[in-house]
Amino acid sequence: MSINLEAAVAPGFVEKAPLERYVDPDRPSLVGLSRAELAAALGEVGVPPAQRKMRVQQLWHWLYVRGVTTFDAMTSVSKELRAALENRFTVARPDVAAEQVSVDGTRKWLLRLPGENPSERPHEVECVYIPETGRGTLCVSSQVGCTLNCTFCHTGTQRLVRNLTAGEIVGQIMVARDRLGDWPGQRPPDAAVVPTDGGRLVTNIVMMGMGEPLYNFEAVRDALLVVADNEGIAISRRKITVSTSGVVPNIKRTGDEIGVMLAVSLHAVRDDLRDELVPLNRKYPIEMLLDACRNYPGLTNARRITFEYVMLKGINDSLADAKALVRLLAGIPAKINLIPFNPWPGTRYECSDWETIEKFSEVVFNAGYSAPVRTPRGRDILAACGQLKSATEKLSARERMALRAMAMTE
Repeated sequence: MSINLEAAVAPGFVEKAPLERYVDPDRPSLVGLSRAELAAALGEVGVPPAQRKMRVQQLWHWLYVRGVTTFDAMTSVSKELRAALENRFTVARPDVAAEQVSVDGTRKWLLRLPGENPSERPHEVECVYIPETGRGTLCVSSQVGCTLNCTFCHTGTQRLVRNLTAGEIVGQIMVARDRLGDWPGQRPPDAAVVPTDGGRLVTNIVMMGMGEPLYNFEAVRDALLVVADNEGIAISRRKITVSTSGVVPNIKRTGDEIGVMLAVSLHAVRDDLRDELVPLNRKYPIEMLLDACRNYPGLTNARRITFEYVMLKGINDSLADAKALVRLLAGIPAKINLIPFNPWPGTRYECSDWETIEKFSEVVFNAGYSAPVRTPRGRDILAACGQLKSATEKLSARERMALRAMAMTE
């Protein structure tokens, strides 16, 4: 069944508007550029068109296979071209403002990004690395702050400052691999918890950090196409997951234009409750969201959609909710992740009792769905699901404007 998006939009629902925009520095980074964009950058420094394809391949290798941090390290590139590139560009990643390591080996980096106004505090986002025996998952942010205001999510309490660029998204992956020693010839830090199979340390990417990825679709798409390119970072599309709270118009685009795995933050089986937990539901209600899921390009039993369901005590965790969830997802190749709620300062919600979670999981499992209960990771460093939030909050728009006006009159 096809649903008219415009007709179904609830009146009065408004997403947060970005407070700022990204402004290119004088010397922008090449990190995150596609092959076409690298060719254009080479044109800016005078490389003739006939040489650009070969030079692009060289840069691509040094950036995304070797992970170099200086142009001087690009030894197969002529000194003259290296000097020209150095004069116009960098290969910088986001700055690491802080690193925290959990008792379970989870690592969280606070990354600093330039703001629109150089005189003001830099922007900050968080990126989390979750090591397991056979894989290492990197949770990547797509926005400074978040467009949405899901009531159980710590990140959702922030203002939306701005969207990240493709380069800033790829840059998070580069930073993680830098800090983990995950480039050829490097090794992880002493005592680091990393996968033990001898392979890559960052094997999976989940767009589940700060922000709603599908409200920054073009940058997320461009970044993930760089990440998935098999001649560079080369993380398989089947190991990349984009999570959405239900931005319906961009769900099909995600399948068509990126071709990665999809996760949906569901969290409720009734519109009235989901309206409260995930206010975006007032714009794209459950029926519309699940219609988009059923028609997700490439959806098969081997490429299932993951439905995220946070377990909130006395809110959405009854056996009736479990049975309704099974009925709701009938016919959709799906996996259901049950997430024990991760408390954060000031929240009004509590995590469901473990016995309740087990009974809920049993109902879902007996209906034929994989229903793992996600083990909370990094709780001691506020790195668990729903807990990401910058260590420092930006000034309010009114405070920023007042300070800016003061600066202009001094």
